[in-house]
Amino acid sequence: MKEEGMCEIEKVNEEKVKDIKNQMLSDDLIIKVTDNFKTISDPTRLKILHALSKTSLCVCDLSALLEMSQSAVSHQLRVLRDKNMVKFKKEGKMARYYLADEHVLLFIKMGIEHAEE
Repeated sequence: MKEEGMCEIEKVNEEKVKDIKNQMLSDDLIIKVTDNFKTISDPTRLKILHALSKTSLCVCDLSALLEMSQSAVSHQLRVLRDKNMVKFKKEGKMARYYLADEHVLLFIKMGIEHAEE
């Protein structure tokens, strides 16, 4: 007896498989995409990204908002910078963080919309 959702007969559609195989993403790109998902899968980092989707903020602002130490927030920001999800601009002695580009905003918005379905 086959498991639910399994084909009852095994017949591979060679043409479809070959066509889709030619359209598959490269292993390098798959790794980059999954790394991005891993990066935003951390609740603190997602909170930071969501906050930065509203406005640019400094570490002090984020620390107060998230009720975390500045060093803990800085560590998470470093991870997000390394993945090119956030950038910062120095303003005197202060560094203001913001989302790196529109793609990060879309990534967050789509994740939220999907979760709310």
